[in-house]
Amino acid sequence: MPFTRSIGRWAMTGLVVNSIIGSGIFGVPSELIRLLGRASPLAMIVAAFAMAVIMAAVTEVASQFSEPGGPYLYVRTAFGRYAGLMVGWFWMLAVVGGGAASANLFVNYLAGILPPAGNGVWRFLAVTCLIAIPTIANCRGVRSGANLSSVLALAKLLPLLLIIVLGLIRFARQPSGIEAAEIAAPGWNAWLGALLLLIYSYGGYEDALAPAGEVKNPRRTIPQALAAGMLICALVYTALQFVTVTTVGAAVSDRPIVDAALRLIGPGGALFVTVAVMISTYGWLSAGVLNAPRLAYSFAAQRDFPAVFARLHPRFRTPVPAIFLYATLTWALAVTGSFLWALTLSAGSMMILYAGVCAALLRFRKLKPHADALRVPFGPVLAVVGIGVSLVLLSQLKTREILLMTVTALLATANWFWATRKSQKTMQRTRGV
Repeated sequence: MPFTRSIGRWAMTGLVVNSIIGSGIFGVPSELIRLLGRASPLAMIVAAFAMAVIMAAVTEVASQFSEPGGPYLYVRTAFGRYAGLMVGWFWMLAVVGGGAASANLFVNYLAGILPPAGNGVWRFLAVTCLIAIPTIANCRGVRSGANLSSVLALAKLLPLLLIIVLGLIRFARQPSGIEAAEIAAPGWNAWLGALLLLIYSYGGYEDALAPAGEVKNPRRTIPQALAAGMLICALVYTALQFVTVTTVGAAVSDRPIVDAALRLIGPGGALFVTVAVMISTYGWLSAGVLNAPRLAYSFAAQRDFPAVFARLHPRFRTPVPAIFLYATLTWALAVTGSFLWALTLSAGSMMILYAGVCAALLRFRKLKPHADALRVPFGPVLAVVGIGVSLVLLSQLKTREILLMTVTALLATANWFWATRKSQKTMQRTRGV
């Protein structure tokens, strides 16, 4: 039973935006100001170009697939089951941990408005309802899940755009430029640290590739949505950082966007940002409920997971068992608070994903030189640069993160043994018949 291709260009763009912009946009400005001061908006632009190099390679590889699975499927096709499972497990644990973290952050901010939601049974109920809504929407059809994601993408952009517009109006009245000395003063180490931080902030768009089996005309829609989504995020990130710096200056603050909102909006600025964080976080969670289950479905479709997760609902054509698996794991990690170990894998997981997909581009160029696919100019060069960037970022991981990644690699290896043995038994039974 095939999927229903209901995700169009704008819905796919909304998924990309939702997968990139989460709660991090409200925390990154403070660290950037600490590292680079008033020159920090320039780092947003440089990092966007660096991520665009990796995204170009990802886009070329993605254009060769119309099935669900994203980077897991790309790497599996290029390098075999073991490599695919390794990428898939890192990706899956990161997105489950990210979903649980988003649910917790939403409830934490909600408790600032409704204190009972922060403790006991009320917190339990809040987390449950929070995850249940997008779960039900996605079970009833990918169109409803995509529509919810699109609405939340627009809702998360509107408060950010309001801050940006008010900040630009204020800047026009009191313009001030950035001196060359302010760009050079932080030094190379500070700039490198800022760029590494921002590469992580611009990541997440790969999650939107998982439901490729439900995208209309994926070979055209996916590249266009990736480009449009990244452009939107780069413009919002850069403008918000610029407005923050020009409004509150280069003084280090834990909540610079809140400080900027207080000056631009008035006493209600803190509440305004609180609501914006909640919307942004919930948008990321809703996109995760749509994207991540397609990874479990793809695992099962490739016979790397139990077959039950490859079943589609007879009416809605959605992978209901896979959706419930993701929702249940996310809910369990959220209510128990044990998501933190999975969340620490996110940075390293992204680099493994990007390096794997960039390597897949090199292999596909060799194995399928005349494939009916998008051909990015200087694709192999960009792929090599992407691999280099990923390796540099991986070298920045700390001991605890390396240990957690080792555990994840062992889980992937165990999955590979199980899947390989199951395939061998199936072949033996087939030959016996």
